[in-house]
Amino acid sequence: MSQLSIPELSLVVLVGTSGSGKSTFAATHFAPTEVVSSDACRAMVSDDPNDQAATSDAFGLLEYIAGKRLDRGRLTVIDATNVQPASRKSLLALAKDHDVLPVAIVLDLPTSVAAERNASRPDRDFGAHVIKRQHDQLRRSLRSLKREGFRTIHVLDSVEAVADASIVRTRLFNDQRDQHGPFDVIGDVHGCREELESLLARLGYVLTSDDRGRPVDASHPAGRRAVFVGDLVDRGPDSAGVLRLVMGMVRSGSALCVSGNHEAKLVRALGRKDVKPTHGLQETLDQLANEDESFIADVRRFCDGLVAHYVLDDGKLVVAHAGLKEKYHGRASGRVRAFALYGDTSGETDEFGLPVRYPWADDYRGAATVLYGHTPVPETEWINNTMCLDTGCVFGGELTALRYPEREVVSVPATATHYEPVRPLAPPQRDPEVFTLTDVLGHRVIETEHMGRLSLREENAAGALEVMSRFAIAPAQLVYLPPTMSPVDSSTRDGVLEHPDEAFGHYAKRSVDQVICEEKHMGSRAIVRVSADGSGVIHSRTGRAFFDADQQATVLTRIADALAAANIWTELDAGWLLLDTEILPWTAKAEAMVRSQYARVGAAAMASLPAAIGVLEAAAARGADVGDLLARTRSRAGNAERFIDSYRHYVQPIDNPLGVQVAPFQVLASDTGTYETRDHQWHLEIADRLVGVDPELFRSTRRLVVDTTDEASRAAGVAWWGDLTADGGEGMVVKPLRNLVRGPKGLVQPGLKVRGPEYLRIIYGADYTDQSTLSRLKQRNLGHKRSMALREYALGLESIRRAVAGEPVFRVHQCVFGVLAMESEPVDPRL
Repeated sequence: MSQLSIPELSLVVLVGTSGSGKSTFAATHFAPTEVVSSDACRAMVSDDPNDQAATSDAFGLLEYIAGKRLDRGRLTVIDATNVQPASRKSLLALAKDHDVLPVAIVLDLPTSVAAERNASRPDRDFGAHVIKRQHDQLRRSLRSLKREGFRTIHVLDSVEAVADASIVRTRLFNDQRDQHGPFDVIGDVHGCREELESLLARLGYVLTSDDRGRPVDASHPAGRRAVFVGDLVDRGPDSAGVLRLVMGMVRSGSALCVSGNHEAKLVRALGRKDVKPTHGLQETLDQLANEDESFIADVRRFCDGLVAHYVLDDGKLVVAHAGLKEKYHGRASGRVRAFALYGDTSGETDEFGLPVRYPWADDYRGAATVLYGHTPVPETEWINNTMCLDTGCVFGGELTALRYPEREVVSVPATATHYEPVRPLAPPQRDPEVFTLTDVLGHRVIETEHMGRLSLREENAAGALEVMSRFAIAPAQLVYLPPTMSPVDSSTRDGVLEHPDEAFGHYAKRSVDQVICEEKHMGSRAIVRVSADGSGVIHSRTGRAFFDADQQATVLTRIADALAAANIWTELDAGWLLLDTEILPWTAKAEAMVRSQYARVGAAAMASLPAAIGVLEAAAARGADVGDLLARTRSRAGNAERFIDSYRHYVQPIDNPLGVQVAPFQVLASDTGTYETRDHQWHLEIADRLVGVDPELFRSTRRLVVDTTDEASRAAGVAWWGDLTADGGEGMVVKPLRNLVRGPKGLVQPGLKVRGPEYLRIIYGADYTDQSTLSRLKQRNLGHKRSMALREYALGLESIRRAVAGEPVFRVHQCVFGVLAMESEPVDPRL
């Protein structure tokens, strides 16, 4: 049996006359979904597979279907005669457009066989002369298939050869998805052998030398493998030594290496091609001149055999010298290789005479981590799940590696400046206090410490920009926005929408044994950033100033003094603090909403419903059958009264000169650190100390710790919630006592709100407790809300982490802006 090798991802073009058995061959060796038939496409567009007048439309459909399959990385087989160069030309273009390898399988059977088969088919009424013409065209094509661009050509020249054939699917050279590492990906070495040896030693590799003391291999005792991003040679003092070591590591299986543009140029130079020995090539050629011919031949074979990129670890890691766009991952074409070696160039040169390259990483949105080099950077930085590892060792910088999957950067300094750079390594300094529209607009991906890469939709960013530009405080002052909070799952109990047991159950399922229940103040969320001297800002959860300038200054001074009196500034060694709080009363920010929404609804209900009840009672007295309607109207009137009582409960003025109180419940950060790993008791004890020194300004937050594994403790939590809400209280928030918690599936919800029945009347309407309405509300979908809450939580943690680390304003504000952008996502605002 003869084996026909074809790449796993390729466009297979069957070539043969009508009756040569192409369709039978395709059905025998390929899945039905892999085969796109011209006859089937004719049938689709004309209901007749033999309608030659439909050929143009049929091939348009064939190429469309094939293109969609290739887009998705699926092997595709074209079942058509394809005996003319013109018909193959469009298919070759299709393969090129999708960066896959074209394969030709030719069924070159005698014309007598094809004619005999066609004669037995009543739908094939054309004569033998057609078969002969097609066969002549096929024979002429055999000499040109390779020139046309087919990378693999298989010719079956007899019935027996066709019957004896089998298909073997081979992986592309760049497909190393079954290699899972762990890996140490090493940036551009450029002949810096001494630094490479130091880096390998720091990474834990053990070097092996030959009898002349030259390192010829290195292996890691833990089985780690090095992956070189290319540009091993040129400019540095010992390119030959670097090649000797890396070639030995690749040969022994302890390393992989992709080609850099300098290796590609070296291959041409060693092949006696006319190559200008610039950009350090002459240094490499001079160094190789001291080596024997067999070593130089090995170097040429090695460099010539390097692939342009590797796809590793089930597709989660891609290594390419200059990086690689997602659409090129795992593909094979000249275009893909050019991008991998040189990047996305504009064809222009900069003021230093070097190519202008487009910043492809800024637009990268792929799931795979892409590691690359090529363009030296002063320090490594994650950009949309990509990282450049060329830190300019040969120019006096560092030689850098990334441990994968740990994502740990390891570097060693250059021993000297081996080659003066044409262009400075460091880009022009950017004003850290200024950010641009490109920092926040468009489809953005933000790398966070706790949830990895978070994506922001372009349309949501546009909405957030309007709020930020028109209403928010200055970006330099706005270092954090609080996340939205999800409610608990709908309760299965009759007459109740939310209940604490659902919160306790949620956390118990996620192995959170202890939770803290915190009283939910009916105030407005406010973030307080205060310095020891009383300066700072107080803003709402959407970044707007909470008070006018004079009242803000007064409140901030009182807060700073209280922190001093409670010895908190000294205890935390802080110059400024960021506090998460509620400011009461609710009407401090929501008075307009109360008047325009709730009060109007209540007034309209109390003006109309009593009158309606009177009319219905009079009708009932006359014997009219209005009993059900009267009962419903009385129920609605009672609900309206409870609705009015509910919102009035929260508009009581605060009896102090300021007219407000502050209820802090979490210390988010200071200039010396963040505090999300301190348990909530610690945070609330800080708040208690502030209440102790200034009870007029501060309000305490009642709380109860509940063991989610203990029924009696859970029952106590339920009873406490009942006490809080008995008089119309808003309810409570249930949080993991330990604060930041990561479970098997990632971050655990930082808090779930359990709102009281009467407070929910404000949210869902006066009649929400009617059975039909409540049954519908219990079907609410919380999945999107919970996802958004976690993503906003991660972005908030990231923004304060960056602020505390002293990162530029635009870096901090990207996260803040991201939280506000997520608020534009289509989620029920009542949740």
